[in-house]
Amino acid sequence: MKIWLIPISIAMALTSSVALAAGDASAGKTKSETCLACHGPDGNSPNVIWPKLAGQHPEYIVKQIMNFKSGDRSDPLMSAQAAALSEQDMHDLAAYFSSQTIKPGTAAADKVAMGEGLYRGGNTASGVAACTACHGPLGQGNPAAVFPAIAGQHAAYVTKALKDFRANARGSGETGKMMRGVGAKMSDAEIEAVAQYVQGLQK
Repeated sequence: MKIWLIPISIAMALTSSVALAAGDASAGKTKSETCLACHGPDGNSPNVIWPKLAGQHPEYIVKQIMNFKSGDRSDPLMSAQAAALSEQDMHDLAAYFSSQTIKPGTAAADKVAMGEGLYRGGNTASGVAACTACHGPLGQGNPAAVFPAIAGQHAAYVTKALKDFRANARGSGETGKMMRGVGAKMSDAEIEAVAQYVQGLQK
């Protein structure tokens, strides 16, 4: 390839990537019909073991769907759904669900103090890192680092996710390694307390 063509090729590739990454929320709403049974029509899942997608960062939603499609994450339902999706489908779905408003839950009163302490300060004795470092003081996450928003998420789902990380049943890449490291140091009581606290958080 001639040297002068390289910048043009790079520019074209970047333009194509940006165009593909620009999800269409209207198209995503139409494509979300197969998602509604598990995640709800507005991304607020009716079943506590399935995550709420409403208000989640689109970058995170796309990454997780790609992980299911590639096999980096495995779930009988999601792996099958992701297999049929194109990258544009993923961006459209992410645009739709991220535009919705999450409905926060209520934290169990007897878990709040312990959960808040762990969320904000971690556990220095066991080496559990504070959740705020990656997920923010209000659970808003960090889209640039593809750290998810977790405020208002179902406690049952957060509990399952942390236990999956602890058991090395989930997590790929550097982010997955970090979460496996955190989960490995958490007791069941700590996981349940943090999950309850997160459920009651509002961004």
